[in-house]
Amino acid sequence: MELLIPLHGLGGRGDLPVPLWLAIYSAGAAVAVSFFALAAFWSRPRFEVTAGKSLNRLTRIVDNRLTRSLLKLTGVAALALMLGAAWFGSSSPALNPAPTWLYVWIWVGIIPLSLLCGPIWRLANPFRTIAGLVRRTPYLRGASYRKFPDGIAYWPAVAGLAGFLWLELAYPAGSEPLVVAIFVTGYAMVNVAAGIVYGPAWFRIGDSFEVYAEVLARLSPLGRGADGRLVLRNPLAGLATLPQEPGIVGLLCLLLGSTAFDGISRWSAWTQLTGDLSRTQHIVVHTLGLITAVAIVSVLFVLAARTTGMARVRPGAVGRAGLPGAFMHSLVPIAIGYAVAHYFSFAMFQGQEGVLLATDPFGRGWDLLGIGGTRIDYAFLGTGVIAGVQIGAIVLGHVLGVVSAHDRAAELFRRRQLRRAQYPMLAAMVAFTAGGIALVTAS
Repeated sequence: MELLIPLHGLGGRGDLPVPLWLAIYSAGAAVAVSFFALAAFWSRPRFEVTAGKSLNRLTRIVDNRLTRSLLKLTGVAALALMLGAAWFGSSSPALNPAPTWLYVWIWVGIIPLSLLCGPIWRLANPFRTIAGLVRRTPYLRGASYRKFPDGIAYWPAVAGLAGFLWLELAYPAGSEPLVVAIFVTGYAMVNVAAGIVYGPAWFRIGDSFEVYAEVLARLSPLGRGADGRLVLRNPLAGLATLPQEPGIVGLLCLLLGSTAFDGISRWSAWTQLTGDLSRTQHIVVHTLGLITAVAIVSVLFVLAARTTGMARVRPGAVGRAGLPGAFMHSLVPIAIGYAVAHYFSFAMFQGQEGVLLATDPFGRGWDLLGIGGTRIDYAFLGTGVIAGVQIGAIVLGHVLGVVSAHDRAAELFRRRQLRRAQYPMLAAMVAFTAGGIALVTAS
């Protein structure tokens, strides 16, 4: 087995560009739906109520002590296996499963897991489990937790996520098992230590992967009702409950901008320009490119949100993060659409390698799963299917984002101001859509 093109921290299969006519029609359809249909037929907020159908039996299963113990044990075992493979397995990314497990199974897999199962990540989070076990030792039992500094919001999670994305997209040796081992070990130590000092509340704002999973889970049809029971709900109603905090705005702009840079870094013009750079030059250029992409997305979104504020907002309708915070939940489906468009084929093909390498995680010549000699099947998905998923994900993400933004606007603004107030945000959404289409059609 071998890794092909350096991509997403590992390697990937280059997809054929999506036909231009399909991209144009898809973008036009998204704009038409978002503008004409919503402006004409949606004048009152519909996602204020998040209650849904109670799932009592599923609640009993999920909240059962045995279920939670199994999830915790699974999380800790998975972390131990990844660290073991990263530290003691083969030094080659082509023979060590740890990079694939991190960049594909966890980073990409967290998207469908959270969308389908809701906030399940926090139940299996190994850092939560380890910190909780340490707190139960005689030395720390009964000790009080420290309080967070004022204004910390979600910025620790943003900082951790920025470090991971830099490793994935800007550091040329990000797929090396030793680099993965150092990163995961350091990340684990920081979060476990913070969890011991600040308690479980740390993971809700400081653990980048749990915060990311919680943001995605807001768009899941599974959620918790006011009584704590699992409910089957409207996913967009769950999305509307995302906390309006400044750090969440930064997190979503970081996700969107980094995915945009990931697409740019695959353009032939970019690879030709950066192909002969030294390692240091590569790091500097890609770091600057990543920062620039995130900055452009952030400026576009914040400017659109604040320009929207030129219309009069209902008193008390905006939280601490202001108008950018009020509309930031609309970026979640767009970020998911971009991620699916860019990572779909990568996950489908590179994910197979994670299974194949799992049969011998420490490079000892084992065949634990009985699949030795099997190779990645690149033929089970055609380029037409891949192109359709790419375009469909971007268009669907855009439409859901515009629907969410329109519903929030209907809550914030009076009916006579509603259409005019949406123009800046609609312009930003169209720009994001056009950019996303360009990233999957350009070569």
